Amino acid sequence: MPLFSVVYFGAHSSLTRLLRRTLLVKPPIAGMTKRKRDQGYYTKRMKSVQEGSNEQVLLADVQDLLRKANVGELKNHNAINDREAAVKEAEASFELPQRFSEIDVEISALSSVGDGLGLSTSSDHVFVVPFTLPGDVVKAKVVTHFANDSYSLTDFVSVLKPSPQRNDSLVQCQYFAKCSGCQFQMLSYDEQLVHKKTIVEKAYRHFSSLASESIPVVGDTIGSPMQYGYRTKITPHFDGPPGSMSRRAKKHPEERQGFDYVPPIGFMVKGTRKTMDIEDCPIATEAVRDGLRKERKRIAEEISKYKRGATILLRETTTRTPLQQDPSPKDDTEAVTNIANPLSPETSRLPPPDQIPDTSPNHPPLSFSPTFTETKTYITDQNALSTEHIGPYTFRNPAGAFFQNNNSILPTFTSYIRSHILPSSSQPKKPTYLIDAYSGSGLFAITLSPLFTACIGIDIAPSSIASARANATLNHVTNAEFVAGDSADIFAQAKHFPPDESVVVIDPPRKGCDEGFLRQLLG
Repeated sequence: MPLFSVVYFGAHSSLTRLLRRTLLVKPPIAGMTKRKRDQGYYTKRMKSVQEGSNEQVLLADVQDLLRKANVGELKNHNAINDREAAVKEAEASFELPQRFSEIDVEISALSSVGDGLGLSTSSDHVFVVPFTLPGDVVKAKVVTHFANDSYSLTDFVSVLKPSPQRNDSLVQCQYFAKCSGCQFQMLSYDEQLVHKKTIVEKAYRHFSSLASESIPVVGDTIGSPMQYGYRTKITPHFDGPPGSMSRRAKKHPEERQGFDYVPPIGFMVKGTRKTMDIEDCPIATEAVRDGLRKERKRIAEEISKYKRGATILLRETTTRTPLQQDPSPKDDTEAVTNIANPLSPETSRLPPPDQIPDTSPNHPPLSFSPTFTETKTYITDQNALSTEHIGPYTFRNPAGAFFQNNNSILPTFTSYIRSHILPSSSQPKKPTYLIDAYSGSGLFAITLSPLFTACIGIDIAPSSIASARANATLNHVTNAEFVAGDSADIFAQAKHFPPDESVVVIDPPRKGCDEGFLRQLLG
């Protein structure tokens, strides 16, 4: 039995990583011929797939599709004793296409990493094609074969026959299907939410080691109020001039040559290390898009000063200014266009005040209705403080530090957690202590503090703890403590919390919870 009640509110990708277990990868084929090398067989000695990697999740999806195609036993990593013979047997029924040749592929499934999966004509090999949907028939360019794992990576070229799910009129970015930033602009948002639910379901199925009857039912994904114009942080970049990262240039940086041209400024081309020029990013907020235009112009004017590439930070920050209240109806009406109310339909889903225990009288109330103007600007200094508002709460963090990049979802997100973190009223005893693991700058401990007698936020990054403490002070929260945890004894500071009266919120980084943390949590 676990020590604490656990509530997991990480991103779907983080939950996938939380549940993963290492999968073994077969060694390269002995006696690799030049023809096979030219065809793109993976010739380097492969290590075990890294736990928590996209490759591990993709491999599980590939194996799942092959099993459904009734060749799972042939390709099952745990069942093959003579791996080289098994691969040769597969090759006898299917000849891998040449690298960089174009092939037609019918997409059968959508992987958890966002790429489409299509079977070979012999149904014993999978082609991974980005920017595709089940039911699409597409032209793809072969890039790399992982023959030992029965799949090949390809580049998307064009749609030959669209899937019924595909709606290209939804695409709002001219760079879509080339830029590596977005994957599903051609898919309706409702269908995107369904896919995110399946990611969690497959994570449990593939990596939890739980019996099927023990896997919990996954609820529907709660959508974002905004599908475009929501991202509060982007980091475009540009590469250095030719030779700027050579061994000699690194040894003698004073000899580096500057630019005599303006390089592409933007993001990576999907599947490559090549930067493509991005003039605008429609998923970013207006303030960030304005910043991108201005920073591109500034860099173009100052490009001769650069002797190496650089990454540009663009982070939105918000200033709220209270409005002067005037009893005149005329003035009130005229001011409406400038009024912002934090209790929008999303933020108003809070429990009624009389149902919330008054355990910390000095912190801000959960419901209030001031009016104010909001000014949104951007900052580029990673050490400068950015400001985010979530209902009555204010959070300030270094611009370069992590904070949820979609602030439109935060009111709904935190309200949902407040509404579900406590057990139903039919249970006799409710938790009175909160442990916020991977607390970062204190988002959960601070917004959940009204519900608990005491809260403790734990993070191994001292800089995050400093931000969390400052945010607690800023919001007048007196019942939350933040401590820098030792990874070897992460819960040392919370051992005085009674286990049967405590609840743990887990919001880990992208790579998920490490095994040491999980052992301590469940030990």
